[in-house]
Amino acid sequence: MSNQLFNVIEASNISKEFRDGKRIIKVLDGVDFSVQKGEMVSIVGSSGSGKSTLLHILGALDSPTQGTVLINSQPIHQYNEKMQAKIRNKNLGFVYQFHHLLAEFSALENVALPCLLAGYSIKNAQLRATKLIEAVGLSDRSTHKPGELSGGEKQRIAFARALATQPGCVLADEPTGNLDQETAKDVFKWMCSLNERFETSFVMVTHDQQLAAKTDRVLTLTKGVLS
Repeated sequence: MSNQLFNVIEASNISKEFRDGKRIIKVLDGVDFSVQKGEMVSIVGSSGSGKSTLLHILGALDSPTQGTVLINSQPIHQYNEKMQAKIRNKNLGFVYQFHHLLAEFSALENVALPCLLAGYSIKNAQLRATKLIEAVGLSDRSTHKPGELSGGEKQRIAFARALATQPGCVLADEPTGNLDQETAKDVFKWMCSLNERFETSFVMVTHDQQLAAKTDRVLTLTKGVLS
């Protein structure tokens, strides 16, 4: 893990409100959050506490009612959608509870796709994808389509895809939530391996307290407040 004290994500005073008729529901209330280069952070909390909402705001998939998010020092919510997408593609990776791999593409093609979208040549995209699939121990499965992979293998390929464009941080929303306990442990082991090998930061939203306890920091979201 890197010793550089550099924040790849820095969020200040993040609030999020939704209107339900005449009622205003505050999901996030003045959240301050940062993650350093190479750091692994878990965010835990009860269902409906706003964990996923916070993760979506950190990744500019949703906008805060107020507050600022800096991605690699760039105030991402101040840009238009096209620029936000460009910053996301370069600086962030995403993994969800369900892998969201494209069924008609092989594992290699799924991992290479973000590189192609970022402007890599086909050759360089394939080389990058091959390296990442090797890094999650699935070189022998690179030509297989998602329907031919186990649940754990799909998530490992999803993590490889999240790292395709060499982002500073991966945002993972319940990445082991759809897996049995042993498979979840295995996927988490590979996540830690990627963290160490590529010095990529990980922010993981999870209900699994045991896995959360193995990360560098565990933060709890309660009634919109992160502590």
